[in-house]
Amino acid sequence: MLAPMGEPFHDGSRELQDRVGTRQVADQLEERTAREAIGPEDRAFIERMDMFFLATSDAAGQPQCSYKGGEPGFIRVLDEHTLAFPTYDGNGMYLSLGNVLVNPQVGLLLIDFVSERPLRMRIDGTASVDEHAELDWEFPEAQFVVRVKVRRLFSNCPRYIHRMALVERSPAVPRAPRPT
Repeated sequence: MLAPMGEPFHDGSRELQDRVGTRQVADQLEERTAREAIGPEDRAFIERMDMFFLATSDAAGQPQCSYKGGEPGFIRVLDEHTLAFPTYDGNGMYLSLGNVLVNPQVGLLLIDFVSERPLRMRIDGTASVDEHAELDWEFPEAQFVVRVKVRRLFSNCPRYIHRMALVERSPAVPRAPRPT
């Protein structure tokens, strides 16, 4: 059985937690790290990211995960419950955004691979796709602007985050003043 909206753990999660004896640890972590609003430290982390992974599923529950990248700050926090990011023309398949149109529940995974202290953040929410948003001016050359109403976010253990260095940002990412 799926977890009720707002509940972090469903029957499958609980079964495995009970099998290995981590239910209490999971509950404590949830209590300490999960929140429903974006705080100042969360905002700073989110807005310095230059990439994240977007998880969606279609109306039948078939999953899709996509990489989203841009200049640092391409993910904007609009208020304590809403963030937005641009999407640019890609391969034209619209696998993730098409899923959002039929099932707006999304998960975002943001990972800081390069800071002194690595960190990852998970964000669960409800997304919408705007073709002509009032945020267009903030996202040059964006084809769509995706808004996510945040339901829950939490920082995640950095234990297994690989340390990496940025070699080069994609030349396809829009940058003012040159067009792509």
